[in-house]
Amino acid sequence: MTKKYLKIALAYVGVIVGAGLSSGQDLMQYFVSFGRQGIIGVILLAVLNIVFGKIIVTLGCYYDSDSHQDVLEQVAHPIITKIIDFTLIVSGFIIFFVMIAGAGANLHQQFDFPSWLGALICALLVIIVSFMDFDKITSVLGIFTPIIIVMIVAITAYTYIGHSYDWSNIYHVAEELPSPMPNVILSAINYYSLCAVTGVSMAFVLGGSVVRIGVAEKGGAIGGALIGVIVLCAYGALLANVESISTAEIPMLAIVASINPVFAHIYTFTIFALIFNTAFSLSYALAKRLSGNDNKKLHIILITVVVVGYLCSFAGFKKLVSLMYPVLGYIGILLLGVLLAAWIREKQNIMKEKMLRRKMIAVEKKKYDDEQEYTLKDKKLFKKLAEESVLDASDIKQEVKDVVKEEQDNN
Repeated sequence: MTKKYLKIALAYVGVIVGAGLSSGQDLMQYFVSFGRQGIIGVILLAVLNIVFGKIIVTLGCYYDSDSHQDVLEQVAHPIITKIIDFTLIVSGFIIFFVMIAGAGANLHQQFDFPSWLGALICALLVIIVSFMDFDKITSVLGIFTPIIIVMIVAITAYTYIGHSYDWSNIYHVAEELPSPMPNVILSAINYYSLCAVTGVSMAFVLGGSVVRIGVAEKGGAIGGALIGVIVLCAYGALLANVESISTAEIPMLAIVASINPVFAHIYTFTIFALIFNTAFSLSYALAKRLSGNDNKKLHIILITVVVVGYLCSFAGFKKLVSLMYPVLGYIGILLLGVLLAAWIREKQNIMKEKMLRRKMIAVEKKKYDDEQEYTLKDKKLFKKLAEESVLDASDIKQEVKDVVKEEQDNN
């Protein structure tokens, strides 16, 4: 079970930590540009990530979500649902092609590849991975997350250990950077709203992939905390180096290149992998939403999204971030309001469902325990609990049986 919630946490971080956080471009515009005040925004962003990471993944688990529509239909007025659904579809597509542009900018800055080539490689990988099963996809989403955490911490340590800086000049240079936001508090809220728009669809699906609500809660909260650590470290490194990286498309890569050329190559491929994580998550969730349970239709839609998105990516990464992200962030505030209201309203029901599923799992485990007898009374209790679940009785029974069997096979 521990392994499961860590897997969810790392996958959640993989969904959120894309081109912006790992490249530094988002943080430069949203936080570094406020100089010393930027730390206030970074701390607020970390808190929002922990709180809403838990809320989003848990709601996905509670409603057994296959797409964001499964949750929104339960928690919002039909008109609000349609507005948010349309917003997520459009914003998911927009951020997808920003990610594709980021992949091109990343390889261009380090290897001088044509931007169109790096973007094309990322686009083709998205299509290829979409034909894998979901468990393998989840593993792909999480595989590079620990690597980037270690790398960013290492970059930050290198930046500060044994170095001193002229902070008055650094703050002056930082505050000269253009920012899409009027103040640091709104910047943090807007940026987290953007993150929510980016990750909510796939986070709901991640939550829906587990039965235990406790696993979903821990996975979402831990994932949010890890993002907070990454953002804090990245902000610290970017701010200290702002004088030399202010014009770079991929600021974090510019820092790494000044440390060690081999490290820069490794970091380039890691950024590319994380950009791919976000690009894949967005395109997959979007195709899943539009195709329902039709796998053939899903792949057709996904390929169409990738092709059109690739063409849109030619506008350029840095420009796309400054133009598109603030607008999507403001729209995302509506989504956060709906999710927070749903969490407050359904908290008692979620707790009840959490206990119910625990009881069902405990009863089902008796079948595999030589020291306990699975009786007719247990069978009736299992059926009664399933009928009380918020989910369809036959669905929750099968899911509980599957998770118990999986846990026994892994023991």
